[in-house]
Formats: sequence, C-alpha cells, structure tokens
Amino acid sequence: MSFLSPGFLSLLLILPLAAGAYLWALRRRKRIAVQYSSLALILEALPDRSDWRRHLPLMLFLLALASLILALARPITALRVPATNTTIILAMDVSLSMCSSDIPPNRLSVAQQAAETLIQNKEPGMQIGIVAFSGLAELVAPPTTDKEVLLKAVHNLRAGRRTAIGSAILRSIDAIAEIDEAVAPTNVFLSLDEDTFSPVQKGVFQPDIIVLLTDGASNRGANPLDAAQAAVERGLHIYTIGYGTEEGASFICTPMQLAGIEFEEGFGGGFFGGGIAGASGGRFQRGLDEETLKQIAAITEAEYYLAESAEELLDVFAEIPSQLSTIKVTTEISAAFTGIGAILLLVAIGLSQRWRPLP
Repeated sequence: MSFLSPGFLSLLLILPLAAGAYLWALRRRKRIAVQYSSLALILEALPDRSDWRRHLPLMLFLLALASLILALARPITALRVPATNTTIILAMDVSLSMCSSDIPPNRLSVAQQAAETLIQNKEPGMQIGIVAFSGLAELVAPPTTDKEVLLKAVHNLRAGRRTAIGSAILRSIDAIAEIDEAVAPTNVFLSLDEDTFSPVQKGVFQPDIIVLLTDGASNRGANPLDAAQAAVERGLHIYTIGYGTEEGASFICTPMQLAGIEFEEGFGGGFFGGGIAGASGGRFQRGLDEETLKQIAAITEAEYYLAESAEELLDVFAEIPSQLSTIKVTTEISAAFTGIGAILLLVAIGLSQRWRPLP
C-alpha cells in the first residue's frame, strides 16, 4: 500500500502525544487521590472497574483517529479484479517490412493468424478493438465482442509504407476513450501539447490495455515515448511485442496484403518503413527498436515480449489474455479507512457513555 498524499501521515504523531497525555493524567489523578484521604475513601467506595473497560474507549478513539489520518493520506492499493469487461486494443504493424518471409509464409500472415487465435479464445464479455498502422494509424475495428467483425478486420489488413508507432498508441487510447468515460481522448490528429485534461493519479490504472506488435522502428507521427506517457496519464498499460528475426528474408506478400503496392525485391534502405535497416541480395534485416519498446512497456508498468517465430508469437498472444483473467487495478481506498474510523469513533463514544455516563 502507498499514499497519494503522504504528508498527512505526519499527523500520526498526535497518537503517541495523546497517549502520553492520558497516562500523565492518570498518574496525576492518583497523586491527588493520595493527598486527599477523603477522596481516596470515596474512590474505594466506588464499584470496581476492570482496567480494560477504563481504557478501551480511549484505545478505540486513538484507533479511529489513526484510521481517519490514513484516509487523509489517500491510500492506494493494487487489487485483482475480474477481467471479463476488459477492453484490449490490438495495435498491429502493417508496414511493408511485415512482408518479410523470415517467419513463413510472411510476418503479416503469421501475425494475422495469431490475432485470429486471440479473438477466437477471448473471454465472454471481453471487447477487442484493432488498430492497423504503417505511416498512419487507423482504427479498423472499434472495440466489440463480435468475433465475426474482428476476424473480418484482421483478414482485410493491408500493408503500407512507413511506421508510426506513436500514432498507433494515441489512436488506441482514443479507441478506448470512446467506450470508457474514465479515459480522456488524446485527439490523435492534434499535437500532444494541445491536449488538456487532468491526469489520473500516479500508479492508478484502468482495466483496459493496449497490445502493440511491431517489427520495426518508428519513423512517422508522434514520438512513441510521448505517446506512452499519454497512456500513463490516462491509466493504461501497453504490452509491447517485438517481432521478426535478426537475419530477415526476402519479401513475399499476397496481392491482397499489398493492396496494389508494387516494389522490387532487393530494394533496401528505409523506403518501406519499420523493419528495414538495410538489404542485400533480397534479404532484409530486422530494424526492430527493442529499447523503445521496452521503455514503453516499463513506463506503462506492462511487459515486453520478443517473438522470433510463429510459435513464439502464438505463445505471447496466448499468455497476455491468460494474465488478464484478473486485472491488477490500483485503487484509492480512502473511503474504507474513513468508514472504519467513523465506526470506531461511534463505538468509543457509545462505550464511554455506557460505562462512564456524563452527569
């Protein structure tokens, strides 16, 4: 457990001071009783009361005060909650480097198969949305529980030039914001500094998540780390997946995947966007920016995965939903401490009136 306003914890110093004052008052009372014999006789004549009954109201009062002070400090804790109503936005890289055949038949086809498996095995009530990105990021399937709609969107993915990881994150945030009032939109088509809102408290996260898969480095759109910070400020986790092998391979994509884009085998450089660091003899090396993907996951308190084969990618897509059977949500629990404090205070007053009623 941690606190959003830890400065109020200094008020806990009141407790030992109050206890000390109470003990001092008891000793002073005994000294007075000894000095005045008549008072001592009166006290002896009073009904005997056990020590715990004498001191219990004050102990309860101090506990109530401690609980109320903790409430002022705004405690937060991580709770595991059912994830049946979770929304997952799957942000998929469709840059031309996804045509690389190092993961046969090509990276894009295997990624589509993995996404289809995720959709088919999703928990009832779990919504999935799909953002496809190359030079631009597009929401090709808004969050829905309809498997047929999602499968069709995955089947119709088309490759494009360049890679805009930051824009994909912002578009994914906006997709969640459209169905979750607790998440503020980013206005993806505006610059980040034009987006004004009140960030969530540090460490507080929503149950909705973004899963970002890419085989390259961002070379268009918003800065990925700035976009990740926007996700943190809205309480969203981003799980990142680095995809492809170091060796790379020639490009093999279907006409449907290319959507009319033509290129010559062996064309290298940065022309095709993410995933291409260079080319030689028709073999394209992976240009994966793992460091940035790791930072995105770390900033948003999520995980980074590396998938260099179809089996590894399927394992990753299987592992993430299994982790989401319950979601760790950071929640403020001030109300609970306030309620406990109020109950203890009422009990202390009630016992004090019952055992030592006011005249």
